[in-house]
Amino acid sequence: MRRRQFLCSSLMAGGAAAAALRDFPYHLFASDRKKYATDVVTLGRTGIKLSRLAQGSGTVGTNKSSNQTRKLGLYGLSDLYRATVDAGLNFWDTADQYGSHPHICEALKTVKREGVVIMTKTRASTEAEMRDDLDRFRRELGTDYLDIVLLHCMLDTDWPEKKKGAMVVLSEAKEKGIIRAHGTSCHKIGALRTAAATDWVEVDLARLNPVGSHMDADAGTVISVLREMKAKGKGVIGMKILGEGDLRNEVDKALAYALAADVLDCFTIGAESRSEMEDLVRKIPAASVRG
Repeated sequence: MRRRQFLCSSLMAGGAAAAALRDFPYHLFASDRKKYATDVVTLGRTGIKLSRLAQGSGTVGTNKSSNQTRKLGLYGLSDLYRATVDAGLNFWDTADQYGSHPHICEALKTVKREGVVIMTKTRASTEAEMRDDLDRFRRELGTDYLDIVLLHCMLDTDWPEKKKGAMVVLSEAKEKGIIRAHGTSCHKIGALRTAAATDWVEVDLARLNPVGSHMDADAGTVISVLREMKAKGKGVIGMKILGEGDLRNEVDKALAYALAADVLDCFTIGAESRSEMEDLVRKIPAASVRG
């Protein structure tokens, strides 16, 4: 099976993941050099340098809660964030919706702020909502500035009109040094296409995995849109790499797929323990070259 054929035929329910990946064509996704979770990459044209792997905190994240916050609590998750720094990672992924801002604040009590890149996400639409969120987020996170702020979970093709006020405030915040970059996370293919066409978007968080679990469209379609983004210099971060847990038993294949995707600068995975995080760090080099 050719790589393009595999990409275009990979959309299916997460429950079929094991069957779908039984004959995974490793040789089509193998690099000629090892890649590491700790590799420092540049996010599009933002100038932001971060590790290839981010520690996420939003698995089944809703109503100010997630698997990570529920299972680990304040000190358990803050310790996990600290452990990522010990492992050589500097990219922390959070969101207001996940309820994990206080956990990062706790971690920053012993981690230098300039040593980590923090990405968070907002549901704000109006100028007033966005100003309130920026103030509250910085208080909750215990930081004067935010590295990346995304408009969270774009679903509609006309999201720029609906989010105009929030976009104005984020542009002003960047000019003032309150944030370093702004963009979107998208959950529908129409919204993703709009993000690709919208100059305001500097960073996009996009769903990508080899079985189409929790994705916006089939892999071939998504990748074509992400390639358009990359051509315009946008930073692209992968999410749902393990299909929100559907590929938990196929981690090496999911990693091989993400590592070979030239449309991704980096990706985020929500490890739920230090051992899971360290396992990902160990598996990434082998997954990048397995033939």
